[in-house]
Amino acid sequence: MRVFIFLLILVCFSLSILANESAEPEAGPQYVEIGPKIIVNLANPQHLMQINPQLLVDGEAGALVKKNLPALKNALIMLYSGRDAEELSDPTQKEALRAETHETIIKTLENYGETKDVKEVFFSDFRIN
Repeated sequence: MRVFIFLLILVCFSLSILANESAEPEAGPQYVEIGPKIIVNLANPQHLMQINPQLLVDGEAGALVKKNLPALKNALIMLYSGRDAEELSDPTQKEALRAETHETIIKTLENYGETKDVKEVFFSDFRIN
């Protein structure tokens, strides 16, 4: 009887492992961090900007973003470097920078695949020192 119970538990455990391995990845929107934080020099050499952009993506775009993180980080460093610290303290300018960030990400990813599933860009950290 003990052997039967042991075999039954073993079979159930094996089936649960197989079910988890064959499960499809979760569908729907997900957030992808383009981090760790990006730190760039601003126009005034005494100021630095630390920023942590995150993308809201659907479908296969998450894998595309993760695969091409070095290209994305480079494009964003070029976009952020040399900006004026005073301008970036204005909420309107921060929103404009968010829109520019989204546009830069789309343009960069177009070189590597489909970008229609990159929905939004959010800044989860934004500091000027």
